[in-house]
Amino acid sequence: MNQKAVTFVSLLIASAVVVGIAAMLPISLVPGYGKAVLLLVGLALDFLAFTSRYYSYLLGPMIKQRKKPVILSKENAYWLSPSSDSIMRKENETFVSTVYVSIPVYSSATEMSDEQKLNFVNQVSRLVSTAKDPTRFTTQLYVMNKDAAIQTIRAAQNDAETEEARLVQSNAKQSEVERAKGKSSMWRGMMDNIGSVTSYELFSYACVSASGMKEFEASSLAQQKAKELMAAIGATFGVSPSIVTGTELLKLVEPEYLIPVSTMHEKINKDIQEEVI
Repeated sequence: MNQKAVTFVSLLIASAVVVGIAAMLPISLVPGYGKAVLLLVGLALDFLAFTSRYYSYLLGPMIKQRKKPVILSKENAYWLSPSSDSIMRKENETFVSTVYVSIPVYSSATEMSDEQKLNFVNQVSRLVSTAKDPTRFTTQLYVMNKDAAIQTIRAAQNDAETEEARLVQSNAKQSEVERAKGKSSMWRGMMDNIGSVTSYELFSYACVSASGMKEFEASSLAQQKAKELMAAIGATFGVSPSIVTGTELLKLVEPEYLIPVSTMHEKINKDIQEEVI
């Protein structure tokens, strides 16, 4: 039976049981307010039953977690290869390695003439036709990671404000206090500016996969396919493609790496401040 239907019927049965208990118990055993509480519980179960289609995907695992492990995904876990240049997975007894190739694109369709757009489309078609193995070509838009810059600016701003407070408390010269205030104001302005706008980066890549009975075998075959693909990309677009490695590789498969935390936090704070003002 469908999980949503099971949840709906179970909640209705529970509601009926609670209401039946409230109706059958004598007042000598359960006071009037006790029955009222049971009736309210029954009504709450009815409400949950008729709205369960919106949250059954959450309620099911919560109910079952005490009984058995909850399987969130039936897909096998993946891991980085020892050289950090490919994603490894194991399907039954076979290892599958996937390599990602970065395709640098230095032109935009908004800056192209109609003839240039047509030539670009022909280049892409020629590249796809030259791929010997199944290949995925993708272009994705990411939030630009400003976390490192934000941390540096925030640290400098805290140091400047600490210095300003120290000079004020020590009754330093007015010129020194004004210099510290200007320095603090400069870092504060930079922080406001970097958090006011969300910057994006466009990333184009292709990926190929290969399988083998051993991990190194699958990785070697995938690297060989990637090098052949890189040669085709370089000949078609006249650019220098490269294999994606390390954290850049995780950005293509891990949602946590897609949205930089500090960058989005500053942007959200800035938006909230603007709405309040």
